Amino acid sequence: MLIHSTWQLRVTGTTSLPRSHHLALVKDLHDRLNIRMGEEQTPSTTCSGILGNCDRSGDFITFFPEETYQLTLCGLQENSAKAIAELDLGNTLEFLGAEFEIVDRQDEITSYENLYTQLVANEPEPLRRFAVDFLTPTAFAQNRTHLPLPIPNLMFRSWLERWNHFAPVYLGSDDLITYLTTYITISRHHIRTSVIPMYQGQCTGFTGKVTLQAIGQVEPLLANVAHLLVQYASFAGTGIKTRLSMGQTNIL
Repeated sequence: MLIHSTWQLRVTGTTSLPRSHHLALVKDLHDRLNIRMGEEQTPSTTCSGILGNCDRSGDFITFFPEETYQLTLCGLQENSAKAIAELDLGNTLEFLGAEFEIVDRQDEITSYENLYTQLVANEPEPLRRFAVDFLTPTAFAQNRTHLPLPIPNLMFRSWLERWNHFAPVYLGSDDLITYLTTYITISRHHIRTSVIPMYQGQCTGFTGKVTLQAIGQVEPLLANVAHLLVQYASFAGTGIKTRLSMGQTNIL
C-alpha cells in the first residue's frame, strides 16, 4: 500500500513561526501516527512541511490569512500508509502555539503492484521526457558533505533504493542505474539553492524544475522502468532527510 495525503490549510490571522518549525511539526505528526522517528534505517514516511506563499525574514517565517497552504504526508509501506489513511487531524492543526484551519484533504492511494502493472508490465508506449518539480530543498549525501544538485545518477539511485527496500517487485541495482543514466539526461532546469534548518545545524538543497530527457535508442522496457521510478518519486521524495520535509517531489 502507498498513500499520498494532502491537507489544505489556512490561518485566521498573520502567523509567524521559527524557520525550524517543520522539525516540531514532523515530530508531532509522527507521534500522532505512533511511528517512532529514528528507528527506521530507511524511513517509511515522507513529509513536505507547510508549503505556500509566505515571508521568510530573519529567523522567522510568516503565514498570511489570504493564502492557502499545503501539507503532504506519504506512507511507503503497509503500516505507515494505513496510519496516515486513518489519521484524523480534526478541524485545526495546532503546534508551537500556531493554529492552522484544515479546509480540505485529498488522498491518493495505490500499491507497488498497481504502479508496476500500469507503467511496466502492461507495456505502455514509453515516454521520453519527464518534468519534475522539487518543492522543498533537495540534496544527496556524498561522503561527509551534501550535494545540492540534480544529478540523474543520484536521483535514480535515490528512487530505486527506496523502491527495492519497500516494494515486492525488485527492479535491479547498479547495472540499471548505469543504463538509465547513459540514456537519460537533463535537458533543461530552473533551480536555485536554499538553506533549511536541521537538528545539527542546517542543510543546503536545491528547489525548482528539472526536465529529464531520453536520448538515443532506449529499450522500451527500461524507459518504462524510468517512468515508474519518476512517478514513485511523488511518494518517496528525493535524496536525504525526506521525512524531515526535504526532497518533496512533484511530477508535472
